[in-house]
Amino acid sequence: MMQAAKLERILIVDEDPDVLHFLGQQILEPMGYKVVTANEGARAIQQALQFGPDIIIASLTLPGLSGKDLLVALRSQGTHVPMLITAPKGMETDAIQAFRLGAHDYLTKPLREAEVVSALERVIKEIRLRHEHRQLAEQLAESNRQLERRVRELTTLFGLGKTVTSTTNQGQLFSKLIDGSLYVTEADMGWVLVRSEDSEQLILRAERQLPQGMAPKLQAPFDDGVSSLVMLSGETLAIQGEGLAKFKLAQFCSTALIAPVKVKDQPIGVICVAREHERSFSERQQVMLEAVADYASISLVNARLFQALEDRAKRLEREIRKSAVEVQNDQMWLSDVHRSLRAAYAEINTLTESKMSDASAQQLAMVRKDIESVLERIDDIQEAKETP
Repeated sequence: MMQAAKLERILIVDEDPDVLHFLGQQILEPMGYKVVTANEGARAIQQALQFGPDIIIASLTLPGLSGKDLLVALRSQGTHVPMLITAPKGMETDAIQAFRLGAHDYLTKPLREAEVVSALERVIKEIRLRHEHRQLAEQLAESNRQLERRVRELTTLFGLGKTVTSTTNQGQLFSKLIDGSLYVTEADMGWVLVRSEDSEQLILRAERQLPQGMAPKLQAPFDDGVSSLVMLSGETLAIQGEGLAKFKLAQFCSTALIAPVKVKDQPIGVICVAREHERSFSERQQVMLEAVADYASISLVNARLFQALEDRAKRLEREIRKSAVEVQNDQMWLSDVHRSLRAAYAEINTLTESKMSDASAQQLAMVRKDIESVLERIDDIQEAKETP
């Protein structure tokens, strides 16, 4: 004989008190079932709505509202409880009509315990199988929802990765990071704080859905009362309820999750997400937020490297411009010297053609030779500078 895996609730509806006693107290209750009884249809409907039975055993010969009428009435109320029909012999036609209306089985009066138990076990087995199928379907649907959720989470992280490696604008980066944080944690609000390079203050770099008046303007210091503790510990913090009550955060949220943004194991900022109503963040959501914090770390390192390269490029540009000016000045100086020497050379030639002593002529010849040597050297230097 089948034993109840759980205490199924059974409603017995019959006009005969002896039948109610026989089914309820002699058969079903000793087997562990919860039983309620009714002796007419109207009372049965009331009991069905209040008690919520798993099975109904109803007589077709109820006074007033018959068993078939009861079946139709319960179906119209949205109650689709398996029903066993009982009736004296000779009511097979009515039983067939009851089957057409949705009855599960038919028992002939006078009732026998073995037949009642056998019919009941068949219905219970069907109920449990249907319940198991429903549970499996719900589990499968939930698994599919979780799978879809994880795919979306991974897609979000992949998109953040592409943004981090392709964008140097920190404003855009932090905006993407906070949007991704809210998505993967299912939070109501979020903000990103980065430590100032000039002080220990935390600067608000991005925010979403913070209450009006609670957050300062971007690029301004912001103290939520908790993020500074995360900066000291270097560990992710989930806080809610009484633990949150003494902090400024409690003014606008009931649950918060804060992950540090680290560079070489040193916190340089935090990513914070929060919920307006108290609902804990899951372990997976914490892991996802920490992954976003890692992307934030990469983005900050990239941004700083880019800034350093940009500063170096600007310094090199200034040096090149300075060198170009110096080279231009050198060329101008060489040109001036070249012109002066040419003029002196021409004057020496003129003097050489005039009458003078042999000693003077020899001295002028030596000076002219020196000037020729210098002019050749200047020509070589200018030619070298002009050659690419």
